[in-house]
Amino acid sequence: MNAEEKNQHRKSSLGQESHLSLVDRFGIWLSARWVRAACGDISGRRVADIGCGYRAEMGRHLLTRAAHVSFIDVSVSPDLRAYANASIYEGQLPSVMALISDHDNDIVVGNSVLEHMSEPRETLAECFRILKPGGTLLINIPSWRGKWFLEFSGFTLGLSTADEIDDHKIYYDPKDIWPLLVQAGFRPRNITCRTHKFGLNTYAICHKDAG
Repeated sequence: MNAEEKNQHRKSSLGQESHLSLVDRFGIWLSARWVRAACGDISGRRVADIGCGYRAEMGRHLLTRAAHVSFIDVSVSPDLRAYANASIYEGQLPSVMALISDHDNDIVVGNSVLEHMSEPRETLAECFRILKPGGTLLINIPSWRGKWFLEFSGFTLGLSTADEIDDHKIYYDPKDIWPLLVQAGFRPRNITCRTHKFGLNTYAICHKDAG
């Protein structure tokens, strides 16, 4: 069974069938701040936002500064096609990423995506493939501590999107995501993994060798 078949139950993107909750929006805002800080100046750079969500709330902030942004998810809002510097790739991850050329992006962002994947290795390998030499992968995922918070917020308080949390396959601490990044092709010296957001999330900043 390939990765697409394992994830075929995913029929819609985040925010496509229901409005994002306040907690969801706050989490996206925090992640967007982190991405902007980690990326620095993205003027003239090409960015891929994998699992961007239907409205692509975070990726939209990058459109005004990046040379080009690729939005990748099951479904993406059609209004993004109006932007000359945007490309839309709709389909299951990671197979839809095959449509993107090798070494096409300076930055690849995966915000709250890998926890939905039964087989994340293929997705990370595709991220490595579409990065230019010297490019950067930014990953943000809920940690095992974050699991309790998300489930309490979604299942008990109703403040988070419960269906999204029910779709989670795994959570990641730095020790969990680090070996997957190495297997994808990143060298240990080029990987930084830490927790943030009060330990509720794990992030990874990975640089691809320039040559």
